[in-house]
Amino acid sequence: MKMLIDWMDDRVGIRGMLHEALYERVPGGARWRYVWGSTLVFTFLLQVITGFMLWSAYSPSTRTAWESVYFIQHEMFLGSIIRGLHHYAAQAMVVLMAIHLVQVVIDGAYKAPREVNFWLGIVLMMIVLGLSLTGYLLPWDQKGYYATQVTTNIMSVTPIVGAEVQTLAQGGNEYGHLTLTRFFAMHAGLLPASLVAFLALHIMVFRRHGLTVHDEKHAPDTTFWPDQVLKDAVACLAVLTAVLALAVLRPAELSAPADPAVKFDAARPEWYFLFLFRFLRFQAVEALGLTFGAIIVPGVIMGIIAVMPITARLLGNFGHFLNRAFIWLMAAGVVALTVLAAWEDANDSDHQAALAESHRDAKRAIELASGPDRIPVDGAVSLLRRDPFTQGPRLFAQHCSSCHRWNGHDGRGSLIRDAVADGAIGEAPYTLPVAADLGNFGSRDWMNGIVTDYSEHFRWIQNAGWYQDAVQRSADGEEVEFLNPAGSEMADWTSGMTESLLAEENSGNLKALIEFLASEAGHAQQEFDPALVELGRQLAIDGNWAGDLEGTSCAGCHDTIGEPFPETPDDSNASGYPTMAGYGSAAWLKDFIRHPDADRHYGSRNRMPAYGSDQLTDADLDLLVRWMTGDYSPTEVADYPNQLARLNAGLAGGTTTEAPAAAAAEE
Repeated sequence: MKMLIDWMDDRVGIRGMLHEALYERVPGGARWRYVWGSTLVFTFLLQVITGFMLWSAYSPSTRTAWESVYFIQHEMFLGSIIRGLHHYAAQAMVVLMAIHLVQVVIDGAYKAPREVNFWLGIVLMMIVLGLSLTGYLLPWDQKGYYATQVTTNIMSVTPIVGAEVQTLAQGGNEYGHLTLTRFFAMHAGLLPASLVAFLALHIMVFRRHGLTVHDEKHAPDTTFWPDQVLKDAVACLAVLTAVLALAVLRPAELSAPADPAVKFDAARPEWYFLFLFRFLRFQAVEALGLTFGAIIVPGVIMGIIAVMPITARLLGNFGHFLNRAFIWLMAAGVVALTVLAAWEDANDSDHQAALAESHRDAKRAIELASGPDRIPVDGAVSLLRRDPFTQGPRLFAQHCSSCHRWNGHDGRGSLIRDAVADGAIGEAPYTLPVAADLGNFGSRDWMNGIVTDYSEHFRWIQNAGWYQDAVQRSADGEEVEFLNPAGSEMADWTSGMTESLLAEENSGNLKALIEFLASEAGHAQQEFDPALVELGRQLAIDGNWAGDLEGTSCAGCHDTIGEPFPETPDDSNASGYPTMAGYGSAAWLKDFIRHPDADRHYGSRNRMPAYGSDQLTDADLDLLVRWMTGDYSPTEVADYPNQLARLNAGLAGGTTTEAPAAAAAEE
């Protein structure tokens, strides 16, 4: 080994370089407060190493970015750990940089003759923040896509050159493929190269002037090696341990593939930018405009920090006191705004619902990508676009939730509230449903509700404006035909026969009838007993009940019992009552949504508007119906929680608002 070192020293002077690098004098002895610069350099090196590993599997295009990150996260050996290290090291770098800045100002390490080094540090800080912003977009998922759009929109409000800067960053007027490639070029090329160059200058100038030491008598003088190196190494090991633990215990998130057609209400910047996000939401700041809040104020703050060496030089100790007071005040403000933003989000039911949906979509996208069909040629974004489990709730919320609910919510997990009046305090009341709750549609529970308690099952209809108007007109002596859960023949039959239906002698018959009706709907997530189905079909046709129900059959009013729903339905044989052919099945549902006023359904008694293909395309109708009937690939993703109890509790407490008739008609 000595021969090798002698040879290297003779050729390149390695001993002299090592001595220059390692035996720098440390006045007052090695201290823990000096480790922050070394941990920053270590974290950057960790970023470079893991970044190269990720680069080897990453493909920067709108059709391959999410797919390659999915491969890294879920397929590549140790890929999840490597990505987690890169992800959390980036966050650690921001935190360490903030600590380092505060320490430099407190210790006065920015004062002459160290002004240039301080300014180089500010440049390095801007580069690090630039790396954070550009890296956020690279997975090309919903979270990064929408958060980065906010960033580029902020660029556009920069005075004079805003539009040009935004166009340059986006790669044109549209936000898409060129945006991704340019952000990747900045993140993996321009910014790291700039950081290396400025870091070399920063270290060179630092070595020229040495450490800023307040108490040189704190301990005997020492050298960088080995005392300070040991403390730096322990600190770097602590950083590595922290980010590795996070990478293992909480893998880096990959949300659903970026889809411009889907609004992402849960979008937030990374937690270390939450303070700015919250600052921009203050009403006074909003009133002054985005340019003021996002450009002018941060620009003024950075300007104050940049002139700190000049302030201290002109005002002496008082200037240093002002600088320290400002940096502490700024740190306290950043922490307070971050905590406030996190607390508000945690207590914002709409945001939490959007967040839950984003996690649901992310898990479903990964589940589909891992399934037997894998990722299609046209990209991962089509996985969710073609998935009834994902798109059904959105279509229900868009087209149906103004009247109906799905287990109490709008289909996407949120309870619907009335618009908040100006000056109102507190949450708005819940808006009353005005049509049947369609949760568990076609299931045994759904069919049991119709047969045993028709009035309760469809009770929400009575909140509709058209229903109340029809009741009033009937009370005034006008003959009005309308769907009435409180006074129809079906309501009268179920209320009059409830005792017999639920009697012990008919328990097996009722179970068989429900099994038959549920089998007609053919919910894909259910299995049926063929013997029970056949018994139920005979009961529906022949009425072989016991006791008071003997001879009572569905065929007394309804036709085509047990037959499949026809491919080309018509009303030539309509009996005036809803057809039982494939009742609740996908074919029946599609026809009902397109023609709810047809005589084969409820005729003129129904007030549900018909949905033509111009309002709901055939593809969207198919996705909606397949979701309602459970016709989608199996999933382990939890569905939205049932909100009926919460809705009913709100109703009982009087926290509801009746939906106006106009809203009911729009659906």
